[in-house]
Amino acid sequence: MPNTIIIGSGSYIPNRVIGRDYFMNSEFYTEDGVKIEKPVEETIAKFVEITEIENRRFIEDNLSNSQIGYEAAKIALEDAKVDGEDLDYIIYASNFGEVTENGYADFMPTMAARVKNKLGIKNRKCVTYDMIFGCPGWVEGMILADNLIKAKVAKTILVIGAETLSRVTDPHDRNRMIFADGAGAVVVKATDDENAGIIAHNTICDNGPELNYLENQPSINKNVDQKRLYVRMLGRKIYEYALKNVPVAIKDTITDAGLSIEDIDKILIHQANAKMDYAMIERLHKLYDVKEYDHSISPMTIQDLGNTSVATIPTMYDLIIKGKMEGQSFKDKGNIVMTSVGAGMNINAIVYRFP
Repeated sequence: MPNTIIIGSGSYIPNRVIGRDYFMNSEFYTEDGVKIEKPVEETIAKFVEITEIENRRFIEDNLSNSQIGYEAAKIALEDAKVDGEDLDYIIYASNFGEVTENGYADFMPTMAARVKNKLGIKNRKCVTYDMIFGCPGWVEGMILADNLIKAKVAKTILVIGAETLSRVTDPHDRNRMIFADGAGAVVVKATDDENAGIIAHNTICDNGPELNYLENQPSINKNVDQKRLYVRMLGRKIYEYALKNVPVAIKDTITDAGLSIEDIDKILIHQANAKMDYAMIERLHKLYDVKEYDHSISPMTIQDLGNTSVATIPTMYDLIIKGKMEGQSFKDKGNIVMTSVGAGMNINAIVYRFP
């Protein structure tokens, strides 16, 4: 049975840097629709203290989700030295697709089809899939790619994660300061090397009371248009859910790979809140009775890039493998974990071994 290895990567980080001053004229409300009377700068400072997000990136007005996804994909194909005509599948992960000027999600035609068009791929047998799976979408796209390769129905697949969350945030919601834009992509290929590539993966879908922890809702300011929908999240509920479930899911996947925590060199975890990520990594080590560990095992980009949802992990992978993250690198034949949690609620994890 073939394994799935990454042979190229690319990312698109918008040039537009959004700092705390961008939000200084905001009028924030609580989740109950009550105006927050304390100074805005105090609200922003508390937000930065908890999340560590000082800056984030927004795309320019003339760009779109599919455009930045295309930019990341083009770089990944060049890096992999793969002709787009040789792709069997394009899998595109996003939450809102090609967001319109009115903030509506647009998925027709699919994002994957739009990128195939932008790449000029004529191969009619190159299948285009969209992966709508919350923030874990890109990781799930990788899992789908692995399943397709192991089923021997594909050999070469492009997996993209791109999002323009700046266009779906409520201007009156403090959580808008978390979200950002970006794109990442990898090209994966079948290999006969049994000791390299994706060696284990798991997916969990809790769709009971957790279903509405992340959803689309009207503005929390009841005095403005209530027809337009924005991304809304129950931060405390998500924090508690993630802390309880994500470390266990990671440990189970590491176990499935026949490994233990000391065999893992890096954990590329989706980043929505630095405090939450630190807590999840600490809880994971506690499951192994490990109290002291090298915190560089979990690289962080959230401080300067914000929460780019599906783009977080492929972007981080691309930055590290190309030597663009200070103090971070991957080891030959080393093992890494890629894991995410998000809307659904969904959790997934991959153990990947470098050739």
